[in-house]
Amino acid sequence: MNNHALFQPFQFKGLTLKNRIVMAPMTRQKSPDGVPTEDVAKYYQRRAEGEVGLILSEGTVINRPASSNEKDVPHFHGEKSLHQWQAVIQAVHSAGGKMAPQIWHMGKMKPSSSGWLPKAAFEGPAEMTLEDIQNTINAYAQAALDAKNLGFDTVELHGAHGYLIDQFFWPGMNTRTDRFGGNTIAARNTFAVEVVKAVRAKVGADFPVILRLSQWKQQDYNAKVATTPKEMEEWLLPLSEAGVDIFHCSQRRFWEPEFADSDLNFAGWAKKITGKPTITVGSIGLSGGDFLNSFRGQGAEVGGLEELTRRLDRGDFDLVAVGRALLTDSQWVKKVKEARTDELKGFNPADLAVLT
Repeated sequence: MNNHALFQPFQFKGLTLKNRIVMAPMTRQKSPDGVPTEDVAKYYQRRAEGEVGLILSEGTVINRPASSNEKDVPHFHGEKSLHQWQAVIQAVHSAGGKMAPQIWHMGKMKPSSSGWLPKAAFEGPAEMTLEDIQNTINAYAQAALDAKNLGFDTVELHGAHGYLIDQFFWPGMNTRTDRFGGNTIAARNTFAVEVVKAVRAKVGADFPVILRLSQWKQQDYNAKVATTPKEMEEWLLPLSEAGVDIFHCSQRRFWEPEFADSDLNFAGWAKKITGKPTITVGSIGLSGGDFLNSFRGQGAEVGGLEELTRRLDRGDFDLVAVGRALLTDSQWVKKVKEARTDELKGFNPADLAVLT
């Protein structure tokens, strides 16, 4: 396999990476009461030792009463949790790695099957007061500043997959009649734009800010925020102008085109529209399935990388996020780099139960 493009360095603002491979954020729920453990630090350290260019943490929630629907999802607030996140980034740096926390608020959620509930009711666009919205914007910004102060190399905002930021994009969830709602994506973009502006004001001009977006939702794999390139411009350009440096464009399978009459995927269109670097993701290194279905017991076999490197060589995107292949095998990057393809492993959903 011709994988040379994956191993070129990447530099943007204050972020310099040894290669183009990113560890995708994957929920693990191994942080008791929101506090990451030493095992969590070692889990990320092993990926740094395995030469991942940039590690994105699992989603870690902001300081709001109901930002999470599970008790063991990590927090990115509070003295105990932040102290442990500092141990995580120190472990990653000791292995020569770079890392960003993924800052998250789940938004309006159904209670989880575990039966655990937060101390307050879940909040989404329809329920939030203007004070709630401002306090939430402030909480995102504070988490981003904490990431910078703890020594992380960049920060990612989770604006995808039907969670809070994404819920504001959707007319079915965002029925507000004030400036945070409206009949167009440009209007419903306001909350996300305000979050990005607040984050940028806190972290300064040179600290890179990544925003993860998706068209699809957990509830509807065929959903689209933007049904045309013009709508995508109306969606992405204000976010770019607000301060997003890198767009992380989530799709289930990276090879699927976003619109008719072009083979560009979501990350390809985002780069074309904004001129900013983009991250592609979706079943990289595997054939079939997706991360969400892995929770339903679905595995996946090893897949080739030829189509990925063809698109990377063409300049469609700048970075590639690998999820389940890296969850299963911390040495995946080294094996690809050294053409040890016979040693690559498929994904076994049993791997979700442990931090290997």
